[in-house]
Amino acid sequence: MARFNASPNCGERRNGLTPSLIVIHYTAMQSAQAALERLCAPEAEVSAHYLIDLGGDVTQLVEEAQRAWHAGAGEWQGYDDINSRSIGIELDNRGNHPFPEPQMVALETLMRGIMARWDIPASGVIGHSCMAPGRKFDPGPRFDWARLERQGLAEGPQSYETDEQDQEAFVSAAQAAGFTAPADFDALLHSTRLRRAPWRKGPLQAADFML
Repeated sequence: MARFNASPNCGERRNGLTPSLIVIHYTAMQSAQAALERLCAPEAEVSAHYLIDLGGDVTQLVEEAQRAWHAGAGEWQGYDDINSRSIGIELDNRGNHPFPEPQMVALETLMRGIMARWDIPASGVIGHSCMAPGRKFDPGPRFDWARLERQGLAEGPQSYETDEQDQEAFVSAAQAAGFTAPADFDALLHSTRLRRAPWRKGPLQAADFML
């Protein structure tokens, strides 16, 4: 059960919107306590709905019905103001190490509840990097998306193969898959690989059309 530590950095969701997305982040800070202090500092003007530490302890900072300030500028599936459309979950992680088992179990349990309460489908679970290519990189290459997919907590890859497999075709495929935020080609390719195949390097290849 989550403990509550209210952040002042929140407000009403705009235009009557309710959560249809879950956005997963990493904190990129040295400790969960340091992240908690920042997420609750008025001058930081940043927050999330939940923070999960390495041991799996969950802290709620913003009520789910409220708009937390976690996503920033970006877009997904042609929609902006992601803060008004989403619930943000921060994972205590510096971005260069694995996510421990207790943390992942806590995340999965939390996600099941959120998805049930707000009727959010697996396709509505994204990373911060998905909606802000080139600007954000979390939850990063060490995050186990396949683990969530096996449990129906995230959507698995789908083929967007076309006769042409050039940059223009890839951009169209990525946009069809939801990656609609403005980005140059290299940033977009990196963002899709972070979600689907973070080990893949080098030029565009046929496997990149599995989005």
